[in-house]
Amino acid sequence: MIVILKKGYDERQLDELRRWLVNEGISIQVNAGVQSTVLGLIGDTSAVDLDLIEALEIVETVKRVQEPYKKANRKFHPADSTVMVGDVPVGGGHFAVMAGPCSIESPEQLCVVAEAVKAAGAQILRGGAFKPRTSPYAFQGMRESGITLLLEAKKQTGLPIVTEIMDISHMDAFAEVDLIQVGARNMQNFELLKELGHCKTPILLKRGLSSTISELLMSAEYIMAGGNENVILCERGIRTFETATRNTQDISAVPVVKELSHLPMIVDPSHATGFSRYVKPLALAATAAGADGLMIEVHNNPAKALCDGSQSLTPPQFEDAIGAINKILAAR
Repeated sequence: MIVILKKGYDERQLDELRRWLVNEGISIQVNAGVQSTVLGLIGDTSAVDLDLIEALEIVETVKRVQEPYKKANRKFHPADSTVMVGDVPVGGGHFAVMAGPCSIESPEQLCVVAEAVKAAGAQILRGGAFKPRTSPYAFQGMRESGITLLLEAKKQTGLPIVTEIMDISHMDAFAEVDLIQVGARNMQNFELLKELGHCKTPILLKRGLSSTISELLMSAEYIMAGGNENVILCERGIRTFETATRNTQDISAVPVVKELSHLPMIVDPSHATGFSRYVKPLALAATAAGADGLMIEVHNNPAKALCDGSQSLTPPQFEDAIGAINKILAAR
């Protein structure tokens, strides 16, 4: 349930309303916007008398929220949220590009790519340290030593870093990571999501391979319900009958999610397509659709990459893509 207050409401009357609701076992989320102040009532509101609340002098209107996600719901939080990744804002009118190698392979490789993506305009450095792979025989990443290299690259470039976590047991290794990524295969790892809800680090939550938008938002709710409301959503392509690309990039997810939720929404065209030649056009499409940012894989030598070289841009290709993306941003 949400309660929209009248402009210039009396604070004393609001305090009385809040005390009464708390006594009824309802927790309250207050969102003070430019146009209105919204109270989000969380808990079992079935016994709450809607008409009684609506009759109060300070209340403009009351609405029941049918969606099972509350904290992620735009009805509870009408204004766009901005999530700070280090000193980089994402969402709320701030567009951010995250770029770097799919997998960290060596200090030399990471440093070359980090400097290149920063020079081209990326604001956040991505790099895979723990790698979930379909085959147990494929390269699994450098793990903790990969995060150490990422932190060195952060010192060298000043870019905040994002990397993927795979298990609760790895939490200590992510203590200095600026943005913790939950990959598509872990989107419904609810125990991991609950644990991440107890930390203060922002979370990048990727949509599952066959997950609906509602399921994505419910997974975000798991994190937010634990107290961590710094969540960024990511569309990375879903599995369909189409085989021409690795996955199918759901461009419609961008405006749909932004209608339903206040959380920032970015797009990963690299995983969506699986082929570098499609990354730029789909990055442009996502930008035009209103995405709050992009995650793009960049490798200095894709042909020799240990992971997903076919979908990685070279530094010159990335620089070219950023130039085109900036033109779209100027026209939004």
